[in-house]
Amino acid sequence: MATFIAIILAAVLTNNFITVKTYGICPFLGVSKKTSSAVGMGVAVTIVMTIAVAITYPVYEYMMVPLGIDYLEIIVFIFIIASLVQMLEKIIQKVSPSLYNAMGIYLPLITTNCAVLGVCELVIGDMSTIIGEASMNMGWAVLYALFAGLGFTLVMVIMSGLREKLNCVKVSKSLMGFPIAMITASFICMAFMVFTYIK
Repeated sequence: MATFIAIILAAVLTNNFITVKTYGICPFLGVSKKTSSAVGMGVAVTIVMTIAVAITYPVYEYMMVPLGIDYLEIIVFIFIIASLVQMLEKIIQKVSPSLYNAMGIYLPLITTNCAVLGVCELVIGDMSTIIGEASMNMGWAVLYALFAGLGFTLVMVIMSGLREKLNCVKVSKSLMGFPIAMITASFICMAFMVFTYIK
């Protein structure tokens, strides 16, 4: 039970991919102008992260390591992630054309989103800092990916909510647009840094 809680807290709060590791900043700043787009992107990234780890972890552990080709992990992982994103893109285009149009270029960019590749790399690496003495297995890997995606979504929604509020506030002309978005992102990151003190 302690490992389960540790993985959830680490993935969502203490090791959040956006606020702590600063992975996935491109969609974080680009798609967070509207809450609906931020939620859609967050859900898409969560789905891709979870499925990608569910595929890449066994491929790495049971195929690449025994064959001695584990040095090709990044190439194989990117190929798997790209395939998943292509499938997800076609599904979103058919199911919700408005969400597909809102995401624009950022949907195909999930392929090169370092948060997705980062979670795939992290679960095959040294996770002892997150799960303590317990060894990583398929279940923990997929659980970590799921909650890392939910943490990504949480920060996207917070940022989009703040940006929508900022549209109703009079902001200095020199801070309008990207500068105020960067200042807002900085304050969100500082707020999340408090969680890094959780032991």
